[in-house]
Amino acid sequence: MEPSVSVPENRRRAKAGWLPSWTRLLAGIAAGVLLAGSMPPRTAWYLAPLGAAVLTWSLLGLAWRQRLVLGAMTGLAFFLPTLSWLTGFHPAGFAALLVLEVVLFAVAMLLVDARPARWWTVPAALVALEAVRARFPFGGFPIPGIALGQLDGPFVVAAPLGGSLLVVGLATGAGAAATAVLAAGRRVRTLLTVAAFVAASAVGVLLAGPDGASAGSLRAALVQGGGPRGIPAVVSDANAVTERQFLLSEDLPPGLDLVLWPESSLGVTGPVADTPEAARVAQLARSTGATVVAGLSESFDERFRNAAVAWDPAGRIVDRYEKVHRVPFGEYIPARALLESLSDMTALVPRDATPGRGPGLLRTAAGPLGVVISYEVFFSDRIRAAVEAGGQILLVPTNAASYTTEEVPATEVAAARMRALEFDRAVLQAAPTGYTAIVRPDGLVVEQTGLSTAEVLTATVPLRTGMTVYSRTGDGPVLAVAALSLLASPLARVATALRCRRLRRVTVGT
Repeated sequence: MEPSVSVPENRRRAKAGWLPSWTRLLAGIAAGVLLAGSMPPRTAWYLAPLGAAVLTWSLLGLAWRQRLVLGAMTGLAFFLPTLSWLTGFHPAGFAALLVLEVVLFAVAMLLVDARPARWWTVPAALVALEAVRARFPFGGFPIPGIALGQLDGPFVVAAPLGGSLLVVGLATGAGAAATAVLAAGRRVRTLLTVAAFVAASAVGVLLAGPDGASAGSLRAALVQGGGPRGIPAVVSDANAVTERQFLLSEDLPPGLDLVLWPESSLGVTGPVADTPEAARVAQLARSTGATVVAGLSESFDERFRNAAVAWDPAGRIVDRYEKVHRVPFGEYIPARALLESLSDMTALVPRDATPGRGPGLLRTAAGPLGVVISYEVFFSDRIRAAVEAGGQILLVPTNAASYTTEEVPATEVAAARMRALEFDRAVLQAAPTGYTAIVRPDGLVVEQTGLSTAEVLTATVPLRTGMTVYSRTGDGPVLAVAALSLLASPLARVATALRCRRLRRVTVGT
């Protein structure tokens, strides 16, 4: 006699319609709003775990179609306010990116196992989502990033161990675990998995501390020339930007080892070496007796270079780094020939930036200086390359003057803080109109300018050697755990189906 086989719960759920109940939909929207509320410039880190808890509850028992719809609504509530700053550049571009990000969020929710006992698939799916967004499209667009809202919370201490993805996993995992406990009642299995999550998190925190060593210190000055905001680079007055930088650098204090100027402080035609601007920077280096690192743009007929160039105290150019990770639709236009025939978007970027190569490292009299330019601060692999090459501090010349609001400048500072924690390096970030900031290796901001103001920040900052666990391993281990968590349920179902099939064959054979 063939044994009876009950219909699996997930098969019954698959017969459901597309729309979850209104209660679930509203909860999903609320989850997205809570996640958005934790993003910079706000510091309400606790809203992200709360949002994950609400999201987990809203997904319980839903069929895949319903998870897809709910994920889209949650993604819309999350990305609509956090990407709204893009509307000032190109409404169509904002709409296209919003749709893409919402689709990615919805697809991530398809990976979730909606049973309460599989609560860990929610943070695993969010980790996978953040990993994909850091790499796709066009090399990644990780703004906003869930981890960047956690810098003032307890979960960020895990950054030296597993980077921002581990921070995302712990913060959202805490919320999902809380929902699992409430939904489980007396189910021992679920309570044990939550206990295991808490224990593993505690052990991870203990292992997260960096083990680097001091390599001395340097005295640095960061020059923010100030000026108007909300002016796209293509129409900005490059000479006025340069003059404001020189004006504010006339009265720098003595005893400096390093002077840092922002991205696009100089705009020249052709190579910078023989230009009048270079001669003036060389004189600044000689008068201060410091290494001067300036962000500059070198224009050619059809392309330009975005570089950070170092002058030594004798006024000689000793090293340079050209930006590797360019901003899509900001520094180059993908498929330019096609888009030029379809829209006026290319008018904002008349020339494409030539991508640089290699790690961002400037070998100077002030020491080996790691450097990433602007957008690159959002990508840990660029900082990792600089640290592996020997960078003992991280410089971030940037330019956020195109934005009228503080979302992008604040998010850049948050990214600088995260990179400081991940790699145990002080970070010096200079912007022409703000925010300019000095960040300690523990992620704390020593000093920060205002927006549009003309200010000079000075501080003695530590130089560090050594590698954190994260700088050695990268995202691989966290991604492996997330993948195993998401694959555990499907693999278990396949194994169960195979066992049932074998049992049927044995029964029929007898």
